[in-house]
Amino acid sequence: MKTKQKNHEVLWGLEAMPDGLPKAQGYWRQLHETGKAISELHDFNLINLSALEKYDILENAFGSDKSILEDEVFSLKAGKVKAALRFSFRESVLRSFIDNKLAYFAYPLKVFYSGPVFRDVVPDEYFLRQFHQIGFQVVGETDPIYDGEVIIAFYDFFKSLKLNNIILKIGSSGCHTCRGAFKHKLQNYYRNKLKDVCKPCARNFDINPFLLLSCDHEECRAVRSEGPIIFDYLCQSCNNHLKSVLELVEDNGIAYEPDANLVSTSELNNRTIFEFRTPEMPHPLAFGCRYDYLAEEIFKRPIPAVGGNVGVERTIEAMKRQNIEPRFKSKPKVFFLVIGDQAKKGALRLMNKLRLSGVAVVEMVGKKTLKAQIKTAERMGIRLALLLGQKEVFDGTVILREMTSGIQETILVDKLVEEVKKRLNNNND
Repeated sequence: MKTKQKNHEVLWGLEAMPDGLPKAQGYWRQLHETGKAISELHDFNLINLSALEKYDILENAFGSDKSILEDEVFSLKAGKVKAALRFSFRESVLRSFIDNKLAYFAYPLKVFYSGPVFRDVVPDEYFLRQFHQIGFQVVGETDPIYDGEVIIAFYDFFKSLKLNNIILKIGSSGCHTCRGAFKHKLQNYYRNKLKDVCKPCARNFDINPFLLLSCDHEECRAVRSEGPIIFDYLCQSCNNHLKSVLELVEDNGIAYEPDANLVSTSELNNRTIFEFRTPEMPHPLAFGCRYDYLAEEIFKRPIPAVGGNVGVERTIEAMKRQNIEPRFKSKPKVFFLVIGDQAKKGALRLMNKLRLSGVAVVEMVGKKTLKAQIKTAERMGIRLALLLGQKEVFDGTVILREMTSGIQETILVDKLVEEVKKRLNNNND
């Protein structure tokens, strides 16, 4: 009797920590290859970061907001040190920048990375406990040109994937001074309107009034439409910074929507904040911001930075909803058919000879019959097969079979690589 599984329910694995399956490898490889290509074009350097960080780094990063730390961070012991699974990349980027004195390598430092992120959230279709990100960060500069460069890198990434109807939203979180003034105005506005908003927003008012700016409930949108907007409270410096970023985006021919409600809920994020969306998805495919205050909060060192991340799973889902097939093309493969134990001994040597010459080889020997092996090759859509039996081992030959026509011919082992490459090239023409 089969057990019917609910969404995110698994038999042996962990809930909301899904495996990346071989059938989806085209999407995964395309996203990572695209990210790598964009990073090289924009001169971002690859950095590989540990999936574990010291717990006290996150403690400092969250400051007074301990609820996320207690509710969403996976903590564990690493030797004698309390550690945490990676909650986001930016703390690790800053930590590595300081630990490894990367300012001597490049200043500002521009880095590209990819990998899993872990959050102990209540899972649904769009929020998982383990998900993957591809990101671009610039460390060490406050110049708005780097905000623009990060945004353009993400735009180029999505355009390379051929995603349609990309929506870029840009807002500002201000600085400590103008953000504080806006927060006070926001609290005054909502204080007498809590009966008109949804219950979560009424609760969030005392926790963090900026949370009320992102609620999608109809009644909350109505109340918000009459409220203050941060653009009216930006200081001259923050206003000039935002204006410069928007001009850079416009100069590069990128359409965008200014969003007055796109304001960070964190006091450690400042100025530029942006999202990339598509109409098919209810949540952003990518999110980024400037976070000039974070390093000072964690490491007591003022290090400005800006960056963002692409949600890999969300982007793959957006591609599927737009019927975009992955364009990543694997090398043409040949299927190696083996008959008998004697042939198995020589088969691996010949397969490795082909592989070393750059020819991808598929084999499925085990105890399968020749008929079963041929069916597997047909199912995989492989056009060329090589057959090795006891007679061929004795003669120093291999049978080459065109799978579509069934035509076979015998070739010498010494001519194997040359003949296979010729046939594969002809098939690609």
